[in-house]
Amino acid sequence: MISIWEQETFLAPQDIIIAGSGFNGLWAAFYLKKKSPKLRITILEGGPIPTGASTRNAGFACFGSLSELMYDGATMGTEKMQQLVELRYKGLQRIPKQFKPSQIDFDLCGGYELFGPAHNPTADKLDADIAYINTLLQDITGSKSTFKRTDKKLESFGFGHTTHLVKNKLEGYLHPGKLLQCLLQTVQSMGVQVLNGFAIKSFEHKGHSLDVHTENGYSFTTAQLLVCTNAFAKTLMPDADIVPTRGQVLLTSPIDGLQWKGTFHSDEGYYYFRNLGNRVLLGGARNKDLAGEQSFVFATTDTIQDELERYLAEVVLPQHAGQYSIERRWSGIMAMGSEKTPIVGEVQPRVFASVRMSGMGVALAPVMAQQVADMLLA
Repeated sequence: MISIWEQETFLAPQDIIIAGSGFNGLWAAFYLKKKSPKLRITILEGGPIPTGASTRNAGFACFGSLSELMYDGATMGTEKMQQLVELRYKGLQRIPKQFKPSQIDFDLCGGYELFGPAHNPTADKLDADIAYINTLLQDITGSKSTFKRTDKKLESFGFGHTTHLVKNKLEGYLHPGKLLQCLLQTVQSMGVQVLNGFAIKSFEHKGHSLDVHTENGYSFTTAQLLVCTNAFAKTLMPDADIVPTRGQVLLTSPIDGLQWKGTFHSDEGYYYFRNLGNRVLLGGARNKDLAGEQSFVFATTDTIQDELERYLAEVVLPQHAGQYSIERRWSGIMAMGSEKTPIVGEVQPRVFASVRMSGMGVALAPVMAQQVADMLLA
């Protein structure tokens, strides 16, 4: 039996309960409190810290590589691809407006895409693709040359098996852990209650409210529920078009004389790497085992890690053989689906969702969270 003190404070009825304290949940709480400061909001987080993908990604501040956008345009349609890029781009612009870049290690240092033997367009074809995508993105980014071929940098970067390099001057990176901490501190200062270790097991409608039940036996009453657990939303939304997808990462030891700085992609975004100081953070390769990487399990596998190490040695660091070791390996769980457009809106009476960020939660969350906040307050 809970005490009266607990019932009147931690477990008191809420206006809005948010499931998940990752980027989506925290940004949503921020916008809700900003627009309606008197709202009683509690965020219930299942883990001791946010896990999922928010604290386990590569820390990219990106909106899509050239080959990825070409693929998306061909499969989703040009208009949907442009809409998705616009959402990502707007989200990235909001982050440094809310937090000082120095607080979150935010740096628009420029990003690149590598083209090698496996996907090796001619220079003329690549230039045509660049011109095409630049035209489509001009009204979004305000630049006539978002992408630019820059093969001349290849020699200084020292990459192997690479014939062309395309730069995106509007891309960069940040520290996702520091961004989450800043968001958490901000919403708590606005009066949002955040409770860790409270994974939501189920909810039920009771008149004009909802009873929310957690796995540790506690129950809450709320007027509205917002699900922001991304891939793990499948527990509360079993019919949703969400596929949990694991992304694996490794991090090297410090490397003397690392020749490059920035974010890098290849193979339609399936491989991605960046510098973290003078270490290399490399992730991806899930296209080597797409079925096996559809998983809720936080783990690393030999299949993916061996491929990442091969790519690291042959493409990223061929000039540094024997000069580094692998310091750390981890994985995060993303939410994919039959399409890349996020699921945002009311999914049941008084139950809303902002999920399925398709691996772009850093960029999408600031915008999608504001959209769903507006819906909750409508």
